[in-house]
Amino acid sequence: MPLGDEALRNKALCIYHLLCAHYGEPILKEQRDPLSELVMTILSQNTNDVNSGRAFLALRERFSNWETVMEADSADLAETIRVGGLANVKAPRIQQILRRLKEERGALSLDFLSAMPIGDARAYLLALPGVGPKTAACVLLFSLRKPALPVDTHVHRVSQRLGLTPPVTVERAHALLEALIPTDLYYPFHLLLIEHGRSLCHARRPVCGECPVGAWCDYLHMSRAAQ
Repeated sequence: MPLGDEALRNKALCIYHLLCAHYGEPILKEQRDPLSELVMTILSQNTNDVNSGRAFLALRERFSNWETVMEADSADLAETIRVGGLANVKAPRIQQILRRLKEERGALSLDFLSAMPIGDARAYLLALPGVGPKTAACVLLFSLRKPALPVDTHVHRVSQRLGLTPPVTVERAHALLEALIPTDLYYPFHLLLIEHGRSLCHARRPVCGECPVGAWCDYLHMSRAAQ
């Protein structure tokens, strides 16, 4: 029987505290300006943190500023960020965003988003080429410190297995988790679910025997019942 809203919120808080006790207090990520965070997040799409970090570093070393990135030959930009994967898609996408900013705002910056209500800032980001709910939420949370909870593949998988969200799309999961988790816990909760997904709750062969939140896990309970 599905839990009621209050019981589900209490479950989420218990899971948060157990994960925090197991993995430790999450370390805050480097706070970049919002445009840098947006580009970094685009580079991270469909790749791992190591390769996206290398791609971002290569981009910043090759081009002196966002103006030169915008005006660069698309093939040259793609080659520069090749290590991050899908370079032929990401390079023109980044340049399209920069050109739109230049045309609409007259400057290559997203700093103006800090003064916007979160709904307006999110809507602006989602209207940019290649920006979905997760990418927008990363910019809002990590750079602008606005209350948004990014849902990547780890957060999506772990939250469903734990029974915090039903079997819904990643896009839908953003709104459900944001309604469930206290806003001041968005940042650490996001990082803890990622850490848990990488360390134990793998997509294949999760290490359920070592899980610190196994008592709350719907997936584990159903697996045991099926045996």
